[in-house]
Amino acid sequence: MSAKPAPAALAMRERHSALFRSYYLRHGRAVVWLLLALFLWVYGIVAMDVSPERLFIGVGELVHIAGLMLPPDPGSYAAVLVFFQALAETLAIALLGTLGAATIAFPLGFLAARNTTVSHVVRILARRSFDTLRGVDILIWALVWINVVGLGPFAGVLALISSDVGSFGKLFSEAIEAADHKAVEGVLSTGGSQAAALRFGIVPQLLPVWLSQVLYFFESNTRSASIIGIVGAGGVGLVLSEQIRTLEFGQMSFMIGLIWVTVSLIDLLCSRLRFAIIGARAL
Repeated sequence: MSAKPAPAALAMRERHSALFRSYYLRHGRAVVWLLLALFLWVYGIVAMDVSPERLFIGVGELVHIAGLMLPPDPGSYAAVLVFFQALAETLAIALLGTLGAATIAFPLGFLAARNTTVSHVVRILARRSFDTLRGVDILIWALVWINVVGLGPFAGVLALISSDVGSFGKLFSEAIEAADHKAVEGVLSTGGSQAAALRFGIVPQLLPVWLSQVLYFFESNTRSASIIGIVGAGGVGLVLSEQIRTLEFGQMSFMIGLIWVTVSLIDLLCSRLRFAIIGARAL
């Protein structure tokens, strides 16, 4: 004969009855969402005609193309000059696009920040504008600007600016909202204007963060500038697309190697500059 639960245990069970229900009753909503996600995954595989046979054939073709890319072949001396000229153009596109976007987004970030905006309406408009610019892929911006200013690196610079203004504006405004306002209060308490409070209270403490973000975006935009050339926005992308169309796989692998070395060097340099700006890595 089993002993009856103590009154204290019964009271505890009644107070926390949800914890004593079965697992599926307590997590019913999670199970439903899991089943729905599984159904969507299976439906996506069927709808996109994903099959192990096609995947196996594709892997074999990938191995064949990789074999054609080895060893890398720089080609003629004139071709090497074209490669380095295109690479330098890519770096110029990334640098001008990053600096242009940061310059435009710097004042706009103050308008989008909750604690420095001139009005709530301006803040909402600035935030939605950033979302719109950031929501359009850089390749789409490149196609738009190619139709506006024509083919070439200028369209690539404008595409990077259009895309990065939204990203920089969001990051800058969020950094401003998270800034310590004691320095601002100190400037205002001494009779300083609101502009002086922003200049001497917020900008100095956020400048290292902003510069670190700009360096990171320059590193990222170097890769992006290598892609937008495929649609005619200048840089190595145009050279790569021509090599792919003419089946020059050896020269293509040489160009990819140059891009990899360049991006690695920029990554190393930007990392050193970031740590020099924001301080040594915490131990």
